[in-house]
Amino acid sequence: MSPANGIEICPVDSGKHLGTSGIHQPLFGHETTLVTIAPGTVEDLFVHHFQTDQLLVVQGSVVLVVLQNRQYQYILMSECKPTIVKIPPGIPHGAINMSSQPCIVINSVLRHGPADERDYRPLHRPFPYDLDVVKAML
Repeated sequence: MSPANGIEICPVDSGKHLGTSGIHQPLFGHETTLVTIAPGTVEDLFVHHFQTDQLLVVQGSVVLVVLQNRQYQYILMSECKPTIVKIPPGIPHGAINMSSQPCIVINSVLRHGPADERDYRPLHRPFPYDLDVVKAML
């Protein structure tokens, strides 16, 4: 399934190698946070009005849930296949960690205006997530 309209999924290009170490392209942003998603987490949706999230899993795995056109899209993110997922303003999204290990995500935020308190209030899910789809992805 292709990404939801406006979502970008970019494989991480290691570029240069120094011995056994790779040098990865940096994520540019106004603010960078390290987020730990606990095992068994099923987040509600959030929608940001004035920011783009740029997400990269550095440990573990998580399924990103995106809501558009009254449908959920499920995107597997994992340390085994590093990708950056960019979520622009106005797209409801959440995360599901069905594993027994925590998942650590870097979020390099691009600000498009002042933070809005509504950005961090969970939204009511209009219908349940399909956890069978999520489990099948892992």
